[in-house]
Parts: sequence; C-alpha cells; structure tokens
Amino acid sequence: MPSSELQRIYAFLSAFARRQAARTVDLPGGFAVYDDTFVHSRANNQVVIDKAVDSEALPAIADEALGHLPQRLISVLDDEVGMACAEPLIRAGYTHSTYLIMLHAGPVPTGGHAEEVDLEAIRIPLTRRWQGFLPDVDDEVVRHLVDRREARRRGADVVHFIGARTEEGEVASWADLYLDPETGTAQIEDLITSESHLGRGYAGSVLTTALRRAADADCGTRFLIADAADWPRHWYERRGFSVIGYAHGFERD
Repeated sequence: MPSSELQRIYAFLSAFARRQAARTVDLPGGFAVYDDTFVHSRANNQVVIDKAVDSEALPAIADEALGHLPQRLISVLDDEVGMACAEPLIRAGYTHSTYLIMLHAGPVPTGGHAEEVDLEAIRIPLTRRWQGFLPDVDDEVVRHLVDRREARRRGADVVHFIGARTEEGEVASWADLYLDPETGTAQIEDLITSESHLGRGYAGSVLTTALRRAADADCGTRFLIADAADWPRHWYERRGFSVIGYAHGFERD
C-alpha cells in the first residue's frame, strides 16, 4: 500500500486533472479528460487511471475514449497498477515512460528572487523552448502547448506561475506552483529555463521561491514529478527531493 503521503499526492493529481478539464467522462478504473480548445495537447485530452483496472481491457477502453484524437495518452497514477498495465499496452503499440514522484524532505531554502508572472511574460521564451523540443510540429500545435498553461489555473485552489528575470527584465526560467492549503499539498510543475540562460542559477531561484511560497502556505507535502530516464532527477535530489513513488505514462500516435 502507498504511504499516506503518497496517497495524498495521488489524490491531488487525480483531482487536478479533473478540475483542469473542460469535461470529463468516467471510465472503468478512472476517467477521461477533454479540452477541445487544446486538442493537440495530450495532457488535456487523455485517460487517467487512478484505481484498479482490468489491464487487458485498458487498450480498448482508451481507444473508445480517445478514438476521435490523433494521439493517445494514458496516465496511471499507481505504480503497481501501472506495472500491471505495461505489457498489454506495449502489445497495443504504446510506449511506456516511468515517472518519479519526488518529495521535498530537506529544509526549506532561503532566498530565491523569482516572482509571480503571467502567461504573456513567458509566452515568447516558452514558445521558443517548445519549438526546440518539437522542431517538426506546426505552429498550431506549439500554440496549444503554450496556451494550455492558462487552463491549469482551474486545477488547484491556488495556482502561481513563478519566473526568474534577467537584469534586462526577460523571464529566463519559470515553473508552475499548485497549492491545496486544505490538505497541505503543493506541486511544482514544468520547471523550464530558456536555452540561452541555462546554467546561470535561474532555475534554482525559481525552485527556491516556489518551495518558500509552498511552505508559507502551510503545505508540508511539497512534490514534483520527474522523468526517471532524464537528468533533472539528480539536480532535484541535490536540492532536497527524494523518490517516494512512481507513476506511469503510455503514449501512442
């Protein structure tokens, strides 16, 4: 059984997905979320599995729920359920990614000079980063991936966009901060730095500011999600985060 803290995080992620969605449909083992405004965003049009599910039936469940879309994304929040679903979904043509749920267990750092920003302040650097991440997609896809950030304001009681600026005023690094003071839960999401400003401490400033704001809001459960196969996990570990659980993502074009 997951720890109580991990269960709280799973519940937060499930609730966030439901609240952010323009509409939802309940399914065996979970639900589907949809937002026609951001049809090219997999995260806004996906299946979320947050309970036990018949793993062999899941590919057909996802096909029915997402059959009108050119892509598929299935997020499985529980590690044991995700591992059970892996083989049937891989047979059905999905790729499997494992994600680390990392809890901040160290002391809350002091300092950090980032500030709250709006979407317009990060639109240009965020667009450039997505163009770098996905050089083969068209402008409409990139626009959806940028604009979808505004829909995240529906996902939690308190949503902040935190940005660190250069001396010239440009936002060099940014992240989302989602707060649920009632349960004492905070998530830091999508920490990104402009390519021209990498390695200059801007991401650390954003992370420090986000952690301090979460602590000031009495959120003792401060977490983020990192790709198990990518290097940032080690950067987060050096800043007081440790792995307490796993989630799984399955994608198919």
